[in-house]
Amino acid sequence: MAGLTAYQKVCDSAQVRDGGAGYRFSVYWESTYVPAFIVRYKKSVYGYLNRCAHQAIELDWDEGEFFDVNKRFLVCATHGALYEPVEGKCISGRCQGIGLTRLLVKETENEIFVASDYAVKVKK
Repeated sequence: MAGLTAYQKVCDSAQVRDGGAGYRFSVYWESTYVPAFIVRYKKSVYGYLNRCAHQAIELDWDEGEFFDVNKRFLVCATHGALYEPVEGKCISGRCQGIGLTRLLVKETENEIFVASDYAVKVKK
């Protein structure tokens, strides 16, 4: 059946709180495993590569801490670039309009999944 996407479990829903710490894991991307994360914003989950659009450095200022102090935007701890959490769109900073790389995620039955195209490696 063409068009169906398979998913892999990343974590339980309870591990990602609205506006709170994100869940870090790795995905196979462009021939290597790279850091990725899932956050919850306004009751929905979103997944991205953990890579600033300005430079390939991780965003979080402490493990899993991606939101700014107002819990409104995702922020690059190194350069202060701000990203809109729903689409990963750059709204200010050195990212110069380039957004975060979004992952296809879904939440069902109290579990969060990412599309299996990414070959997920979850932390144990």
